[in-house]
Amino acid sequence: MIIDFHTHVFSPWVKKNRARYVEADPSFALLYSRKEATLATADELIASMDEDGVDMSVILNIGWTTHELCVETNDYILESIARYPDRLIGFAAVQPQSTEAAVAEVERCAKGGIKGIGELRPDMQLIDLGDTAVMEPFVEVLVKHKLILLTHSSEPVGHQYPGKGSVTPEILYYLIKSFPELTVVCAHWGGGLPFYALMPEVKKAMGNVFFDTAASPYLYHPQVYHQVSQLVGSDRILFGSDYPLLAQGRFLSEINSLDLPEEARSLILSGNACRLLDIRSKQQE
Repeated sequence: MIIDFHTHVFSPWVKKNRARYVEADPSFALLYSRKEATLATADELIASMDEDGVDMSVILNIGWTTHELCVETNDYILESIARYPDRLIGFAAVQPQSTEAAVAEVERCAKGGIKGIGELRPDMQLIDLGDTAVMEPFVEVLVKHKLILLTHSSEPVGHQYPGKGSVTPEILYYLIKSFPELTVVCAHWGGGLPFYALMPEVKKAMGNVFFDTAASPYLYHPQVYHQVSQLVGSDRILFGSDYPLLAQGRFLSEINSLDLPEEARSLILSGNACRLLDIRSKQQE
């Protein structure tokens, strides 16, 4: 079984009216203002999954800056998981600064079957993770519904690219330390956060933290799979392609080319996701 933990889809309406959303939202504009930045619908994702042998995918929203755009695009996430209940798992977007409205949107989406919130963009959404009036009710409703928080992550060094941002390990660590009860998935290998697991206090704090591999071929040498497995354990790594930025098959070819132990490979490709998403029975089929 193969589960892609990090994909993005948009409605045909958003895809057709890209320019309107570029003008409306700086986060969307940063990621998708360039014509070569592909937008994919749920149907196009399903076709990619069928072609590359992916059984299930987590469909993420993005870090919209306004509550209204979060609600609008969450509707498509909810519609998509209802149409493909055995293939797609939904994560919704919220603007935590909307406070009561954000909590209500989490409640609405939880009733609709979402499994998490993400991809959060604290930098683009101007979220102060130290603002307890904003963060505490947001995290409380996530924990109440046993939802996962998937956040963007940024490398503090290395090359620049559209959407890199400034959600560095220092910022992620503050979030993790502040809310140890929250299950957090740090995208893009956590911007290098796993390497700080050599510090005992950091490793101890990351007991409820996972790392996805989204966009890995653009960021790291394939050896990263071995290194992070040694530092935090292969049971903390989630295969994520960042489709449609990268084809799912390209990722799988890279993973299959590595001399990973079969147990580690199985955990990365599906086992860890099954555990987090409570789909163990499907793992056993």
